[in-house]
Amino acid sequence: MKGKRIVRNILKFLLPLCCGVAIFWVLYRNLDAKQIARILQSEIKYGWVILSMFIGVVSHIIRAMRWKLQLRALDHVVSFRTLTNAIFGTYAMNLLFPRLGEVWRCTYVARRENMPFTLLLGSVVSDRLMDTVSVICLIVAVLFLQMHVLFDFLKQYPSIEETFLSLVSSPYPYLIVLVLVGAVVWLFKQKSEYRWVARIKAMVCNLWYGFRTVLTMKQKKRFLLYTVLLWGCYYLQLYFCLFAFADTSHLGALAALSLFVMGSIGMGIPVQGGLGPWHLAVIATLAIYGITDKNVAGSFALVAHGSQMLVIILLGIYTFISILFEKKKTPITN
Repeated sequence: MKGKRIVRNILKFLLPLCCGVAIFWVLYRNLDAKQIARILQSEIKYGWVILSMFIGVVSHIIRAMRWKLQLRALDHVVSFRTLTNAIFGTYAMNLLFPRLGEVWRCTYVARRENMPFTLLLGSVVSDRLMDTVSVICLIVAVLFLQMHVLFDFLKQYPSIEETFLSLVSSPYPYLIVLVLVGAVVWLFKQKSEYRWVARIKAMVCNLWYGFRTVLTMKQKKRFLLYTVLLWGCYYLQLYFCLFAFADTSHLGALAALSLFVMGSIGMGIPVQGGLGPWHLAVIATLAIYGITDKNVAGSFALVAHGSQMLVIILLGIYTFISILFEKKKTPITN
């Protein structure tokens, strides 16, 4: 059993990484390494890149502030240092295993603050759900403001359009969802005496409680403000990087929005750090805006993505050093 678990964990790590590396290799294998090196050494205004990295740190802090609001609505006051450690560590862990960071931050805060894991997981689910809603809103904004960009992208990659249309038009995904929902309802009603069903029901209740608090919290306006600031920071990270390159400095705010949305979609693919899919989305979108020199587009993608990965790695190192020096919190006894 242990051997199978080890193999499964290795595959979970290697398969997404191999897919990302394969996409990255296909994108960069025919580029001129010497020209890219020259661009990186002498043609970049690194002050803009440093500003982008600083905004990246601010975005993580704002996410911690937003999570603090959610947990306060759950009647739990958590120290800001614990929350920032959890957020910083989340992104670092996701570089190792996609989506592992969310589980890690719930586990860390649960042990640190003596809180139920499923309650924290519910808050994280609502946190990520708000991110999904934010991305959808941005996609709608791009559709209205830069509709020709998405159409041009789909023309360049018709396989993506065909896959999406086939999924939407096929009845099978909807049937699978209906069968799963029916099975869950039947189990909860007819087999509620089973211990594992009772555990699932308790977990679902905690998840729903964590999500419901966002809808009923007293500080909804502040939560929405933090959400706008958070995604504004994500956008500015990419926008500022445009000014670091002479060939992209003229593109403007709407082009940066299109790049940001396409990059966000690429980041949604479960690959460590978005390696590969993010570069593909950004390079393809740059081509639509006239940046047809693949060496320039490839250099931009390397710098914009690599600078934020460096931020995540540095914050991850800080987090695990900080955790080593933490004093263990003891439960309060009467």
